[in-house]
Amino acid sequence: MLVLPAELTHRQAGATLRMLVQALKAQGESLVVVDAGALANFDSSALAVLLECRRVAVFEGRGFMVKALPPALASLAGLYGVQELLPSTP
Repeated sequence: MLVLPAELTHRQAGATLRMLVQALKAQGESLVVVDAGALANFDSSALAVLLECRRVAVFEGRGFMVKALPPALASLAGLYGVQELLPSTP
């Protein structure tokens, strides 16, 4: 499982994305799960990071889900019309 940091704004987005993509490519599971439960301070860059992780996972023929997406980030995804691209784990 990949884990997002407590803070994910434009400032941290590039480094966080590089770390997540590297970890994603290193794991061999058919389903990529990103745990967003620690996110406390974020902006729309968090959505961009999640969507890019999803793109990489799909390109590699793997599934993608988000665990514990904060309600405010889920709302932002809805506002941008991308909520269906970030399915939540049950």
